[in-house]
Amino acid sequence: MVTCVASLAFLGMEARPIEVQVQLSSGVPAFTVVGLPDKAVSESRERVRAALSAIGLALPPKRITVNLSPADLPKEGSHYDLPIALGLLGAMGVLDNETLSQYVVLGELGLDGRLMASPGALPAAIHAASCQSGLICAEALGAEAAWSGLDEIIAAPDLLLLIQHLKGKVALPQPKADIVEIAFNGPDLASVKGQEQARRALEIAAAGGHNMLMCGSPGAGKSLLAACLPGILPPLSNREALEVSMIASVSGMLPQGGLIQQRPFRAPHHSASMAALIGGGQHIKPGEVTLAHLGVLFLDELPEFKRPVLDSLRQPLENGEVSIARAHAHIRFPARVQLIAAMNPCRCGHLDDAALACSRAPKCAAEYQNKISGPLLDRIDIHIDMPPVGAHELMLPEGESSATVKARVMAARHIQSQRYQDYKDGTIRCNAEADGALIEKLTPMDDAARKILMTAVEKMHLSARAYYRLLKVARTIADLDRAETLNQIHISEALSYRHRQPVA
Repeated sequence: MVTCVASLAFLGMEARPIEVQVQLSSGVPAFTVVGLPDKAVSESRERVRAALSAIGLALPPKRITVNLSPADLPKEGSHYDLPIALGLLGAMGVLDNETLSQYVVLGELGLDGRLMASPGALPAAIHAASCQSGLICAEALGAEAAWSGLDEIIAAPDLLLLIQHLKGKVALPQPKADIVEIAFNGPDLASVKGQEQARRALEIAAAGGHNMLMCGSPGAGKSLLAACLPGILPPLSNREALEVSMIASVSGMLPQGGLIQQRPFRAPHHSASMAALIGGGQHIKPGEVTLAHLGVLFLDELPEFKRPVLDSLRQPLENGEVSIARAHAHIRFPARVQLIAAMNPCRCGHLDDAALACSRAPKCAAEYQNKISGPLLDRIDIHIDMPPVGAHELMLPEGESSATVKARVMAARHIQSQRYQDYKDGTIRCNAEADGALIEKLTPMDDAARKILMTAVEKMHLSARAYYRLLKVARTIADLDRAETLNQIHISEALSYRHRQPVA
């Protein structure tokens, strides 16, 4: 007789159903796990054996075969411990097989029988709800799984209490979904002295979701401005919070007990590999660009990143997703990020100061900045130069706070949500996410603005992508002014943020 327990394998954000089949047969005592298990799954034999021993049960002296079906799909992770243990208990007659068939099961077992947290509880609960099944998981994952709206979730602290619940001897409480409040601990925009143009550019980037590149000497405030950005972005909607939390759940980074309410802010080091930034590896995992989904990806010292790593960002910045192709799988990760990058004008960083610049200036600036490919720069909407902050500016009083700027950003985002609510099922959140044809259709402009725009396209040799991105930035500037029609001021300001070639 074969006992079957439902579990899951995670391929990207997709939860694939896995059937854990357990058979006890006569022969030389052995415990075998088949079905392309990785090292963590193979080691589950020892954890299951120890957990059963901790509650007073011993494995029968028979041949135990565990098959993870479908057998041609690689199985990774420790969450197969609990379904294997429950399958064994069903095969041993301790638990009723019909009862076990009503649940999707995942969880790691401790040697003392405790149920440990494992990644993927939220997508697992959503999958269980779509299959009209219940979910069995560790107690630490109960509140996370409850956000799926699933009617029956068994969140047990240990294996013994779980067995007693399934046999009807005790009743475990149904977990409740809680909100974990995490206060924003980043700097306030008021702490930025001087750099009025950069502050204005940051506000425009936040209002329209635009990518932004800051170029300036060391100490000009580039990293400080980037750290201020999450404080002026609008909060996540319920739908967005669920998306971000599912990514964190699969990655094992979701705080216990609730959804993520803050927009992600990821700042990988410039030594990050392509797999770390985009995702992949031997066991395909989300990269930094996916962990920053619906938030900010900050790349400091942009030219110091390896060029192939930077060029791998082209697809995510254009399409909002990462596609990873392997021989055994083709996986897509969401990656709708706002890229904020910072760089020095040259390697020494003091191009504009003759007393500090190296002897190779300005030739070194062209070589340094040319490490970034033109197609990547073409996908960055706002380029801003940040001069050093003078002593008189440091003595000035504080400027506008993040709360004041955030109010204007929220007003502009509300205008955009109203504008796009009838297009693409309301999935367009801001101007940066609208396609070129749509932004042109919904962006009226007067004759003076149109003349300036056409002249700029010809004189600056702008690509079609650059033209539409310029139009999106101008549309955002008009939204901040609460103007329906673009005028020459909006177009002129947007043009001031376009990329200029380095000094030759």
